[in-house]
Amino acid sequence: MSWVEIGSEAELRDLLGEVKARSATKERVRLHERDRQWLAASPFCLIATSDAEGNCDVSPKGDPAGFAHVIDDTTIAIPDRPGNRRADGFRNILRNPHIGLIFLIPGRNETLRVNGRARLVREAPFFDELIAKGHRPDLAIVVEIEQIFFHCAKAFLRSSLWKPDRWEPDRLPSHAQLVKDVQKVDETLEELEDYYGETYAKRLYG
Repeated sequence: MSWVEIGSEAELRDLLGEVKARSATKERVRLHERDRQWLAASPFCLIATSDAEGNCDVSPKGDPAGFAHVIDDTTIAIPDRPGNRRADGFRNILRNPHIGLIFLIPGRNETLRVNGRARLVREAPFFDELIAKGHRPDLAIVVEIEQIFFHCAKAFLRSSLWKPDRWEPDRLPSHAQLVKDVQKVDETLEELEDYYGETYAKRLYG
């Protein structure tokens, strides 16, 4: 069977059908109290950015629940923590401020989606409120909200993401083995196993 591509929004809409009223009207531009409660309970989000040419990146961010700091009804800040220093998303923000966020709460099948414009800030009065495990961030992503809404549970229900009896963490080799297999590294497998082993979690904040 040959490929049949969709080439227009009209063709796409004809295939999918019209948007239900409840879905069409759920977008907001300011934080509701329920949004604030969700952010306060969320320990994890995915951050989507792209550069000026449209090359995309999605990066996970995680911290104790409530790490996304609410500045006001239209602005939030996400602290940076020590990482691999690639700074893919940060470099994208410098070239293109558009950003998309998905906030998760473990065990909940819905998510909170936030779209807006971002900038990088290296110092601000609220930085003292971003301290975690004694670590004060060197920078934060400040997001001016343009669109916010709760996303339905279908993807999580289909994937059974939160059902432990469906988890298969050992279906693939250890992360150290994956690194050894797909990257050119000087370390031995034993050295990588040690690096990604028990002490790895002790280096999360410094």
